[in-house]
Amino acid sequence: MFKHYLNAARLRTLPLSISGIIVGSFIAASEGFFNWVICVLALLTTVGFQIISNFANDYGDGVKGTDNNDRVGPTRTIQSGVITPKQMLKAIITTIGLTLFVAILLIYTSFGKDDFLNLSIFFLLGVLSIGAAIKYTVGNNAYGYSGFGDLFVFLFFGLLSVCGSYYLYTKLFDFTVLLPAFSVGLLSIGVLNLNNLRDRASDIKSGKKTLVVKIGSKFGKYYHYYLLISSLLFAIIYVVIHYKSPVQFLFMLSYIPIIQHFIFVLKNETPKLLDPQLKKLALSTFLFSLLFGIGLLLA
Repeated sequence: MFKHYLNAARLRTLPLSISGIIVGSFIAASEGFFNWVICVLALLTTVGFQIISNFANDYGDGVKGTDNNDRVGPTRTIQSGVITPKQMLKAIITTIGLTLFVAILLIYTSFGKDDFLNLSIFFLLGVLSIGAAIKYTVGNNAYGYSGFGDLFVFLFFGLLSVCGSYYLYTKLFDFTVLLPAFSVGLLSIGVLNLNNLRDRASDIKSGKKTLVVKIGSKFGKYYHYYLLISSLLFAIIYVVIHYKSPVQFLFMLSYIPIIQHFIFVLKNETPKLLDPQLKKLALSTFLFSLLFGIGLLLA
């Protein structure tokens, strides 16, 4: 049974989920702020949020019938019957409890017991993150079924992940940190958009109105190109503003596989063939976060 829950956790999505934390942590470290305990707890909290999201996605799409034989991607656990909806609900509740516990440890470690304002704000952000993870596909008003998934991915994977983790270390807000946060957020949307391009036909049949369903596959591909190109431009602008050494452009290496991915999507006309590209773009985003951070530290 454990292997089925492991499958539902979708381990291949975890590197993407922690990319923003890595970028925020590296920026803080490059400015002389770093704490290993905060780093580890932040990574664990984010992984917890992602697993909640993946479990909830499996549950929501499973009970609504969105995961069916028309779907191109991997077979989900509820869809295949190896985990029942009731069992998945228990798994979601358990993961929420564990993640909240780790999140509270993280917030306390960062702010102590007397900074009531920051404690309250970050606890609220944690609760909102869990709510967003669940409401993507669960419930009658799931935002993933109304085309708002892209916005929430940008907010939580990009802005909150990068800027929030940076603030946990520094207790400061630097507006320029928004630039790499935009980069991570846009690349993360790219992964979701790729998923939606792949599943467009089955989503139309099941009534899941993703942004790609609303604008069509042609404009969905144009949108994808915009996401990739803009992510590069925002990262370059940040480096130019904080320029010290050419090594800060090390992150450009991560755009070699992203450019290859760009060309593939440009030429591809078969949605099913996009499936392996999800992993490629997710890992490229993770590579970007590492190289971007290393470049800052070496500068």
